[in-house]
Amino acid sequence: MKFILMIFLHIVDDFYLQTNSFLANGKQQEWWRQQKGFTYRYRFDYIPPLIFHAFSWTFMIMLPIAYSMNFQLNIEFFLMFIYNVFLHGMTDHAKANLLEINLVQDQAIHLFQIIATFWVFREV
Repeated sequence: MKFILMIFLHIVDDFYLQTNSFLANGKQQEWWRQQKGFTYRYRFDYIPPLIFHAFSWTFMIMLPIAYSMNFQLNIEFFLMFIYNVFLHGMTDHAKANLLEINLVQDQAIHLFQIIATFWVFREV
């Protein structure tokens, strides 16, 4: 059940919560360039939304694990949390800004993250 809940929360955060949202737009460099008044000094403004979305997504998919641990979180949990934030952010950057991967590849990587996270905490 924990794994299914992780998948469901992935869908909620990566699709539903991003529908017409600032985070979905704000993590794209091109969106910032199209904003009225854009100047060179705003060229890195896509980074905070990208990090905040990666954090939100990681929080959501790891919530069932934290619950199964009765919120008695250990260093392994925090290391996996940081790993997932980093990998999710880099994956979304590769898709939204570098245009190096497509949506199918993006989602395959995210599902791999969920499977790996579930496997690391399978005994919990």
